[in-house]
Amino acid sequence: MTPLHAEFARHLTRRQFFRRSALGLGTAALASLLDPARVLAAPASRGALAGLHLVPRAKRVIFLFMSGGPSHIDLYDHKPKLREHHGQELPGSIRMGQRITGMTSGQSSFPCVASMFEFQRHGRCGTWMSELVPNIGSIADDICLIKSMHTEAINHDPAFTYIQTGAQQPGRPSLGAWLSYGIGSENQDLPSFIVMISQGSGNKTDQPLVSRMWGPGFLPSQHQGVRFRSGSGDPVLYLSDPEGIHRENRRLMLDGVRDLNQLAARDFGDPEIATRIAQYEMAYQMQMSVPELTDISSEPVHIREMYGIRDNPTDGGFARNCLLARRMIERGVRFVQLMHRGWDQHGDLPKQIRGQCRDVDQPSAALVKDLKQRGLLDDTLVIWSGEFGRTVYSQGQLTKDNHGRDHHGRCFSNWIAGGGIKPGIVYGETDDYCYNIVENPVHIHDFNATVLHTLGIDHTRLTYRFQGRDFRLTDVHGELVKGILA
Repeated sequence: MTPLHAEFARHLTRRQFFRRSALGLGTAALASLLDPARVLAAPASRGALAGLHLVPRAKRVIFLFMSGGPSHIDLYDHKPKLREHHGQELPGSIRMGQRITGMTSGQSSFPCVASMFEFQRHGRCGTWMSELVPNIGSIADDICLIKSMHTEAINHDPAFTYIQTGAQQPGRPSLGAWLSYGIGSENQDLPSFIVMISQGSGNKTDQPLVSRMWGPGFLPSQHQGVRFRSGSGDPVLYLSDPEGIHRENRRLMLDGVRDLNQLAARDFGDPEIATRIAQYEMAYQMQMSVPELTDISSEPVHIREMYGIRDNPTDGGFARNCLLARRMIERGVRFVQLMHRGWDQHGDLPKQIRGQCRDVDQPSAALVKDLKQRGLLDDTLVIWSGEFGRTVYSQGQLTKDNHGRDHHGRCFSNWIAGGGIKPGIVYGETDDYCYNIVENPVHIHDFNATVLHTLGIDHTRLTYRFQGRDFRLTDVHGELVKGILA
């Protein structure tokens, strides 16, 4: 105890202690009679919405984001007729003058490239999937495969930003931040929105991922995603107390800082001061909750092996992150985002995509199976998606065993499983060249509107006023994709 605290304790008499305690207990008792639910609720559990707009089917989200743009042609969109056009020029009637990136706009030829990988049917539903994702194929009856996603963005940064925030320009809140703001958290000891990043085996120089991808935009900063680091060090920077600082002293220090911040909040009315108070308290709680959360050595060996974790349990990687995601949602984390880099395969695609699929195929399927066997899939939404797809034509020289594919936003595939989603179906269709959508297009605004719907939120009514305008995740767009709802 510091000299200052000792002096305070010396002057605090027994009578003063009981008088103050009685006043506090009386206030708490009165509050509990007036509104017991509000007193019992954790401060972090309340969102801005007074209540949900719809009956929710999902309570939480795990977003497996494949950064770089996976090739839908080689994974999910089976086009056997494309082999008839392999090596032939992409017809102008298919491209229709649509813009392409600067990386291939100077090419004199655009030869079509059929996938060199075999496809086969999976599950009772008979969904076609590539030989590269046999484990994801094993959960075909549990997922909804959407083959008609589309976006206007054709370069990585605006495309990342678009699917995460609903706008191609920086500055808007991400999906996880919107959920944290709207419906809050289910726990007091962990953030409502957590992000983890892993490097894939494909393109080692893939596009960087910056913090604004999981940022709060103009929302209070307490709603931003908290990034957990890989490796054997602290999962969160500065999680451990400095050497020589005991937990009791840390508590006393935080109480003092809180009191000073409350005085400042009363004088200035800045909402960011309240955010700072909440973040300090959350950091203190995380010092106890995070080490237990990230210690997966307590998981049975067969569970770790199901995810593909065969090395040191402290090692990072997508497989470990998937297992951690399950542990996080079990503890009430609202939104978990796993970002796996390496899918930007402009060249050497056949080799690189094999490595990428080895990274994610087994853990992605294991996550869905694990959630299902624990009864958590019914109210957890799992999303597997990139920011766009890849072109049917080759980038650079096409050889017998090698080629690349450029960015393609006109159509791409993703899948979604869990609460409120119809399992074992394929939604949407593309033409024989995997170039244009011919049935049931799903824009990313439509997709995000549907995600919010499963969580009980009308996407048009979750708004935040900023600079005189009411903003929302779907901007002024978004139609519910009713065909994928259970």
